[in-house]
Amino acid sequence: MKADSQKMREAQRLTNELNALNQSLSRPDLPNRERSLLSSKQAQIQDRISSMNNMNWSAEQPLEPAYFGNTKRPWQEKLVLAPPPIDGEWLPKSAVYALVDLMVVIFGRPRGLFKECAKRIQSGMRAIQVELVKLGITDGVREVDLQHSAIWMAGVYLMLLMQFLENKVAVELTRSEFVEAQEALVQMKEWFIRFPTILQACESIIEMLRGQYAHSVGCYSEAAFHYIEAAKLTGSKSMQAMCQVYAAVSYICIGDAESSSQALDLIGPIYRMKDSFVGVREQASVLFAYGLLLMRQDEYEEARARLAKGLQIAHNSMGNLQLIAQYLTILGHLALALHDTVQAREILRSSLTLAKKLYDIPTQIWVLSVLTGLYKGLGEIGNEMENEEYRNKKLDDLQTKLADAHSSIHHIELIAKLRIEVQQFHELDIKRAMESQSMGVNLDIPESVGLSTPMPASSSSRLLDLDNLDSRRRGKRKI
Repeated sequence: MKADSQKMREAQRLTNELNALNQSLSRPDLPNRERSLLSSKQAQIQDRISSMNNMNWSAEQPLEPAYFGNTKRPWQEKLVLAPPPIDGEWLPKSAVYALVDLMVVIFGRPRGLFKECAKRIQSGMRAIQVELVKLGITDGVREVDLQHSAIWMAGVYLMLLMQFLENKVAVELTRSEFVEAQEALVQMKEWFIRFPTILQACESIIEMLRGQYAHSVGCYSEAAFHYIEAAKLTGSKSMQAMCQVYAAVSYICIGDAESSSQALDLIGPIYRMKDSFVGVREQASVLFAYGLLLMRQDEYEEARARLAKGLQIAHNSMGNLQLIAQYLTILGHLALALHDTVQAREILRSSLTLAKKLYDIPTQIWVLSVLTGLYKGLGEIGNEMENEEYRNKKLDDLQTKLADAHSSIHHIELIAKLRIEVQQFHELDIKRAMESQSMGVNLDIPESVGLSTPMPASSSSRLLDLDNLDSRRRGKRKI
């Protein structure tokens, strides 16, 4: 590490000297003799810098404890933390560039900037694949095949890759592109099977995304199973809470009395401790689920109060357009149930605008179903017919996408109520190399997948006929 720092300081000194020479040589009034001397010195410095750049660093050299990485790279490929003596390396530049792409995706995805997200995901994944090949990670290579010196940096790039794939799944599910979401999720699963120790923290993420996929295609029981499994696999209180809220929404969508009771059992503990979470995501999400459950119990005013508070949090602190659209849709339905047709129309139109921006077909159909009821109640036959025609068109589009997803060879594999089976190699070298690395922490989960709502084919009847809930429903329970 000390030798690397000295080389980097020497390279920086030479670069500064070369810049000064270039500035002097740019003077038009410089005497010829002095110009000749400076040009000669310029050539010498350029040769020295070039020789430093072309030095071949052997990847077989032992890894220095203070050095972040697995192979020594030329000095110009490094990004130092600070000037000497605090000049250790943070990440190689290629990883930093990929990380920048990832940050753009993470901040753009909740706002529906999918075109830019797709470009950044492709760019980041391409850069990571190049680096993985340099580390010897090609098709068929598993973590047990890695050289000890490659494990650390392999973990950095593999975790970045999984984050990109995670966001791709989230984008495709939001856009109702279920087959594309399948493919990205299968890739995550395959990478995890090949590198189960390095990617151990990703197992809960994969289970959670399997739940998101299952819910999106209408398999609510399977979705709840995977959410619960994801909660078991993580030590993060935040992720446990979010997975339990997701599971509760899936149970609510099943629609029977027992499932509603299971949803309440999941929501209750989280709701009571919602103010203890550091962020606002857990609070906004549990308010959504609790409001939806209250609405199913005909507690319209109380549901409205909870949902209004959650919407305020989602709008002011999260900027998650999908969650905002779903909040607005439920609030629009509640306004209609409370005979406030003016507010219902305004809210539902706003929700439809957001859902269109996100290409979120299920939410569009949900909103259109409620709007049809509004127009019918007001006797606006023209609007009702036009609205219903558009809803049927969107419903046909969704059914086509669902049929493609269900017919895919990956569908059953992803929704099956089974955990991923991996061969644990228990290699001492891998364990030793991974013991203290930061990749062992739980990753965050993609909030902008939203809290998916019931599938449109049944959601219209469920949401529009809340006054006629099954008489077999258990007695109303409150948190």
